[in-house]
Amino acid sequence: MPRPLKRVLTALVLLGVVVALEFGFETLLPDAAWRQLALFAMVNVIAALSLNVINGMAGQFSIGHAGFVGIGAYTGAIVAGNLHQLLGGGDPAFGDSFLVMPAALLASGLVAALFGLVVGLPSLRLRGDYLAIVTLGFAEIFRLTLATATTGAADQGTVGKLLGALGGPIGYAGPDDTGVPQYAGPFWIFGAVVLATIVAWRLKFSGWGRALRALREDEIASAAVGVDPTRYKVTSFVISAAGGGIAGALLASMRDGNPTVQPDQFTFNYSFDAITMVILGGSGSVTGSIVGGVLVTFTVKLIEQLQGLDSVLALKAAYPALDLNALRMVLYASILIGLMIMRPEGLFGERELFGRRGPRAKRSPAAPAEPVPATTGAEAAAERAGAPPEERPPGTAVEREVKPTGREFE
Repeated sequence: MPRPLKRVLTALVLLGVVVALEFGFETLLPDAAWRQLALFAMVNVIAALSLNVINGMAGQFSIGHAGFVGIGAYTGAIVAGNLHQLLGGGDPAFGDSFLVMPAALLASGLVAALFGLVVGLPSLRLRGDYLAIVTLGFAEIFRLTLATATTGAADQGTVGKLLGALGGPIGYAGPDDTGVPQYAGPFWIFGAVVLATIVAWRLKFSGWGRALRALREDEIASAAVGVDPTRYKVTSFVISAAGGGIAGALLASMRDGNPTVQPDQFTFNYSFDAITMVILGGSGSVTGSIVGGVLVTFTVKLIEQLQGLDSVLALKAAYPALDLNALRMVLYASILIGLMIMRPEGLFGERELFGRRGPRAKRSPAAPAEPVPATTGAEAAAERAGAPPEERPPGTAVEREVKPTGREFE
């Protein structure tokens, strides 16, 4: 089958799958809590794929990804809420989502990318722990600025009024405080996962991705062969921030989710979870980020569900001072430590679940026949007898052709 036709058929199949999920997701998962968890896991996959660009491919340790997700969430909520009002309000319809969600996703990606450029341009000249401190500081400044904003005060300036309109610690619930419209159903979230996976895959195996991996391994050697470290790292940081912003917009409008965007959703714990997804799946692996995002999301939820078992409740009744939430984090950390001991490079390392087909082997053209002088039978017999060359009988010189075979090159 021709490759263009195969790609068209693959795209049609994927489109059919996400459309089927949009209309059959409630039948597939009747429980709203499990639907919310599944969609939240897909949002985390997008966040992990975007963080993998800077942490996995470029090798820069950023721990402030929650800030970019939060910027995207607030931007997407503002755009979706105002467009929803312009469309007449009411229950979010699937048809109206084609007007609301593209605008919200585009605005969230652009605003997050802009902040990524502002943060990345001066800070990505740093390395290691210093870069981690800068990115963590940015995420905390963003969260605390919104969480401490004063709402309803009359003596605020323009900036104070804008920040206060976002709800402060209570959170933003749309322009009329009735909740952010939940337009992001399975079609948009699973579709965004497919597109994010394709973009991350093509980026990894492109010349840009190879340059990023070269910078990760040896920045000095890469710069010596013409790779500009600052340009590549800043651009990858902007791409990563834009992906985080898109994940935030989907989180803000997620169906069956929380209709209020709150600052406490984007603490250091969210950044830590995103880093865990990338490292657990394998730094630099696209499919590893997907598996890590799903595994971490469902593992945390599974540990929470275990707290409802009768034996655990009986243990809590016998020991009221026992903090099960703290034990949940201890158990979660123990699982991660065990995995890191057994698989320090992550589940996949830098490998992919589905191997990328390499170029076909090419056979080099055979070398031309080369005449090789040969000995006669008498000369060969004298040579076997050990006679010196001057005592060997003369023979008629003959030629035989030796046709060397070519070698295969990849």
